[in-house]
Amino acid sequence: MKQQWHPDPEPIKTNDLAAVATGTAIWAVALVILLIFRPGHTWWIWTCVTGIAFGFLGMWLVRRPRT
Repeated sequence: MKQQWHPDPEPIKTNDLAAVATGTAIWAVALVILLIFRPGHTWWIWTCVTGIAFGFLGMWLVRRPRT
């Protein structure tokens, strides 16, 4: 039995910059909390710093004009 072809649906309009900025803000809040309580493992702090850095990279990539 052959399936009937349906056209692809239109893409959903989203605010990608807001999504990336929210994730970056969550990493920043986690960093502040970790700096206040000073855990024994410093890799947690560096994980937050990396998350923030990738968040800024993501915001730059999202705002870039598409060609």
